[in-house]
Amino acid sequence: MTEKAVKIAPNGLSGDLVIPERAQGIVVFAHGSGSSRHSPRNRYVAGKLQQTGLATLLLDLLTAAEEQVDLATGHLRFDVRFLAERLLESTDWLQRQLETRRLQIGYFGASTGAGAALVAAADRQSLIKAVVSRGGRPDLATSALSLVQAPTLLIVGSEDRDVLELNREALASMRCEKMLSIVPGATHLFEEPGALEQVAELAGDWFGRKLRIEVQHTDG
Repeated sequence: MTEKAVKIAPNGLSGDLVIPERAQGIVVFAHGSGSSRHSPRNRYVAGKLQQTGLATLLLDLLTAAEEQVDLATGHLRFDVRFLAERLLESTDWLQRQLETRRLQIGYFGASTGAGAALVAAADRQSLIKAVVSRGGRPDLATSALSLVQAPTLLIVGSEDRDVLELNREALASMRCEKMLSIVPGATHLFEEPGALEQVAELAGDWFGRKLRIEVQHTDG
């Protein structure tokens, strides 16, 4: 397994790239509002995906300077088109790297990052093969929802009621293969015992099928 920190041109975004041996697919993580590539929830899911043979790229969608501005104003974290452009820059970067350019690409988006992932997927219809949203705001993708062709899984906690309703409305606007999975008893951050494990399992199965790899379930 290859693990390394990367800088992604042209803006110098920071990322953590992990490539298991014989990986056939890679999942790019788009974090939620006010979060970063160090999100413990996304890192947990990424670790589980790596165990199934998927490569992962956890990245910061904002530069360090932009993060400081956003801490004060909070406006960039909700600028879904801006975040989607950053996600596309990272996707194009993967296509230029010898070690990743052959890999099937999927997006995993959390919170506002899910809206960005869907906008980016709509822009790269032939390239993005799967999308998973965790407690996401797919509604923020607005008109791009109907343009997404990548099979999309929306995962929401049953107790995250407002977000669940937004996901149901977004699902109705989508024309691709789609599914809504509700994790019983879970709230927005999936902090309840076993909730995040369910997210990781659902995401692993979805990406495993859609990125055409054989999922290798591991104990523990």
